[in-house]
Amino acid sequence: MVTNDLQVDRVLDALGHRTRRDILALLKASALPVGDIAARLPISRPAVSKHLRILENAGLVEYTSSGTRNIFRLRSNGFDAARAYLESFWDEALAQFQRVAEGQEGAEQ
Repeated sequence: MVTNDLQVDRVLDALGHRTRRDILALLKASALPVGDIAARLPISRPAVSKHLRILENAGLVEYTSSGTRNIFRLRSNGFDAARAYLESFWDEALAQFQRVAEGQEGAEQ
């Protein structure tokens, strides 16, 4: 089992590259074979495969084999650890805002 912190690191590292974000955007619309993904990007098919492996290791995509083709799709739950990590910052920001707003409200009365 991968620890939550390690999973967050893998996801954030994977999202740190523009090409991988472009691949995720393509897969958001529909599942695609590697060749179709490569045809839509300005990089080679082997480079796309490398990026897909990184995304797969991060748990963001999965594939099924169909004959000689691998069809990739998003793993929606792959984003859960990173979402929880980012939401923890949002929750703290909202709490800070509430403290400031309540402090100003008391000062105006």
